Amino acid sequence: MSVQAPIGVFDSGLGGLTVLKEIVNRLPEYDFIYLGDNARAPYGPRDFETVYQYTLEAVKWLFDKGCPLVILACNTASAKALRNIQQKDLPSMDPSKRVLGVIRPTTEVIGDYTETNHIGILGTKGTIESGSYVIEIQKSFPDVTIYQQACPDWVELVESGDYQTSKADQPVKECLDNLLDQCAGIDTILLGCTHYPLLLPVIKRHVNPAVQIISQGEIVAESLVFYLKRHPEMANRLSKSAKMEFFTTGDTDHFRHAAGVFWGKELPAEKAFL
Repeated sequence: MSVQAPIGVFDSGLGGLTVLKEIVNRLPEYDFIYLGDNARAPYGPRDFETVYQYTLEAVKWLFDKGCPLVILACNTASAKALRNIQQKDLPSMDPSKRVLGVIRPTTEVIGDYTETNHIGILGTKGTIESGSYVIEIQKSFPDVTIYQQACPDWVELVESGDYQTSKADQPVKECLDNLLDQCAGIDTILLGCTHYPLLLPVIKRHVNPAVQIISQGEIVAESLVFYLKRHPEMANRLSKSAKMEFFTTGDTDHFRHAAGVFWGKELPAEKAFL
């Protein structure tokens, strides 16, 4: 009988907890190991090669923990590292294991939300510069026009706790104005960073109520459910005892407290060395 092991979930920091929380809601019986590379976050401003190397180190770490399936719950890592890892590294590391991201599941359905065929994408500098969302959305929805806007201050707003204060209004409004000025017909905005759902109340204050604001967590979770149904050979390799473990490359006390913002309660974490 094959050894069963947890699903690995990786993020550059804490934002991936918003994705993991939705996955756990849909797949509560499964085991998970979450790894946050808080010591080297944020990934958004970093170049492609650096993000690729950091992400590869994290994937190898989760593989060493036994995870046969790893989810990159980070848009920047998905944009800058996923393809290389899937095509170049997995065949030599272990072709039976899988690494999935958050961009493709989102782009496969986002076009169904718009009536005007004009979609806005908000993301980190790295995600926006990669062009991954534009490329992938146009594969599934060639009639849709995509408008992008980098929001370099938003991750820090969330991580610092300022997303709940008046300090968030100006940087949020500025990014939204820059996006919506590109096209008056945008009726759907995708939050292309896992930190951004925490800014949703602020975002809604500065956007017409008719504009849909889409977060990724539920979409990614639903996609993983379908993936495991389509791939029972992978589902059978995953352990199911409803256990979760959290690791960080940064300070464990900081992770425990800061995670409460994303999870709703403090999360004890162990130190990880990549």
